[in-house]
Amino acid sequence: MIRICMVGTGYVGLVSGACMADFGHRVTCVDINQERIDSLVRGGIPFYEPGLDRLVLKNVEEERLFFTTSLAEGIHQADVVFIAVQTPMSKTGEADLQFVMKVGEEIGALLDDYKVIVTKSTVPVGTNRKLKQVIQSKLKKPVDFDMASNPEFLREGSSIEDFMRPDRVVIGVETPRSEELMREIYRPLYLLDTPMVRTGIETAELVKYASNSFLAVKISFINEIARLAEAVGADVSDVAKAMGLDKRIGSKFLHAGLGFGGSCLPKDTNAIVHIAQEAGTEMRTVKAAIGVNEALPERALAKAERLTGGLEGKTVGLLGLAFKPNTDDIRSAASIPLVDGLLARGCRIQAHDPAAVPNFKQFYPDLEYCKSPYHACQDADIAILVTEWNQYRQLDLGNLREIMAGNAFLDCRNVYDRPHLEKYGFLYDCFGRAAHTSDV
Repeated sequence: MIRICMVGTGYVGLVSGACMADFGHRVTCVDINQERIDSLVRGGIPFYEPGLDRLVLKNVEEERLFFTTSLAEGIHQADVVFIAVQTPMSKTGEADLQFVMKVGEEIGALLDDYKVIVTKSTVPVGTNRKLKQVIQSKLKKPVDFDMASNPEFLREGSSIEDFMRPDRVVIGVETPRSEELMREIYRPLYLLDTPMVRTGIETAELVKYASNSFLAVKISFINEIARLAEAVGADVSDVAKAMGLDKRIGSKFLHAGLGFGGSCLPKDTNAIVHIAQEAGTEMRTVKAAIGVNEALPERALAKAERLTGGLEGKTVGLLGLAFKPNTDDIRSAASIPLVDGLLARGCRIQAHDPAAVPNFKQFYPDLEYCKSPYHACQDADIAILVTEWNQYRQLDLGNLREIMAGNAFLDCRNVYDRPHLEKYGFLYDCFGRAAHTSDV
């Protein structure tokens, strides 16, 4: 058993802490937000993630998982301290490290015996070196400690499975002692033959950015192909399927639509562009992927204009607000520029989402939020499917057509197909499946 202090109870910190506790370690999660800690102690979960509530409750009841606002309590009981605080994107695009460095100062002031200090947050290359200097500057007496980088690769909506059965675990370390402790934390995964990639710290820092940037490029690439498919009368879904069967390419992240969003890919792609600039080089492919992604909501709005003959004064049934299914996260969600564009065109919006409405209401309190997708589409001129929640995949299309005022259906995630929707009297459009070239 390793004693772990997890600083931060956001998405990465809470999921990682709960899963590590389930491995059998003793984990103390620390956060400065007293209200959040009190809620966690009572069994509340601050965000939507399937299965996390049960995992947290189980490990709290079995006395392996603890919550506190006292960093001193967490550190003094720990062998390894993970930093899992937010690194938001600044206005200029690079990662904002103020929270990481603040935690480093506090750790330095409290450190009194050997620990491994691990960055779990996604941080630019070179951050651990700077963080080590910050910690050393705050030490009250000479104390030996090691730095390590252990990037996370969690997908919102399936994070527990990703942690428990990962593709790989990346451990960036400098000493045998720190490597031994890090490997012991993940020892339960050895039974699953999970690859353990041991690297230097800078390499581990770069792995996360490189991985997410490649996924973003893949998504933007298939969206470029989707645009070409519409222009030549091809079907992007069949193109993607055939491409994905090539083992060198793979089928994942080849889904045309509104592109990528959330807390990772937009932030990490912008950050790696800045990292490259500071290093005197350039990420031209990633820049292009960012540009393609940013243009997709405007493409959706243009499609909606064509379907309705003009959006001004129209009522829109908006299905989905989260950036992806099985999460309530709306960070960098395509729904945000889509809503902004619809409002600018004088639309009335009736919105539904199974989980993200409370978060969306904080930014758009005046939208009409509905209790079901059918209420959202009642008397609507157009239905726009934004997030591919399972409950939107089998809509009662006959009922939907009957309750709508218009017959336009814009499928931004290619959930349905044109013949099926047209059978119910809908005027249908999606991404990358033009009926013929004149539709473009």
